Amino acid sequence: MLARRGVRSYLDRMNLSLPFAIVGGAILGLLSSFGQFSRFVGDLIRALTDVRTWGPLTVGQMRRLGVDSLPIALFLSCFTGIVLALQASYTFTGAIPLYFVGALVTKTMILELGPVLTGLALSGRVGANIAAELGTMRVSEQIDALETMAYNPIAYLVVPRVLAGTIMVPLLVIFSNVLGIASGWITSMNVLDMTSAQFVRGSRLFYDSFDIVYCIIKSTSFGLTITVLGCYQGFNTRGGAEGVGIATTRAVVLASMMILVLDAFWALVLLQ
Repeated sequence: MLARRGVRSYLDRMNLSLPFAIVGGAILGLLSSFGQFSRFVGDLIRALTDVRTWGPLTVGQMRRLGVDSLPIALFLSCFTGIVLALQASYTFTGAIPLYFVGALVTKTMILELGPVLTGLALSGRVGANIAAELGTMRVSEQIDALETMAYNPIAYLVVPRVLAGTIMVPLLVIFSNVLGIASGWITSMNVLDMTSAQFVRGSRLFYDSFDIVYCIIKSTSFGLTITVLGCYQGFNTRGGAEGVGIATTRAVVLASMMILVLDAFWALVLLQ
């Protein structure tokens, strides 16, 4: 009887401490991940001084990450502009002058849908590509081989991709905005019976030059986030082919979440 009571009291103590153990383990894991990521970012900043290593590789990465991603960015923006024009005409029917369609399409594409949709699409294409490529190199020990050959793997693999993404994503967003506004313009003239002058009048109604600055700042932060997270997940891959898949999934999910967080952050900081 005493033995049973002792076992029961021990189990009761274990059940009480189990939630605290789970919470403590989660906090320690979060702090460990944050420390590892901070060290990775520090190594990345220090590797920027090694221009001879990353300089010749950056242009090639700009083509791979930027130019090759142009078709999907333009495809998304084209249909986004069409849908915006049609929905705006449906919303404004009989209540607001139809030329406000131009204002809605232009303002929405530049401030929100152009950068965010392009960023989300590139988090799937660019972020997944980087994480899978570097993850495969890690599990196949190619990164270790670079270290034995006295190459800095951060400068050789990470810096060119981060710089290419940070430079090219804003350019892709600009092309997306132009095509999205143009597709909304054409849709308005051919489907909504608007004249070109009416659409231009609406576009100029609420336009502010700061809109372009805001769009570039936001899209630059998106490009930096996508590439840094993709490189970090790929560079720290463990566990063979399964680990590569996990790292790729994490890179896409985290980049998509951070894009939405940064979208809200920049709206709060720059538009207030």
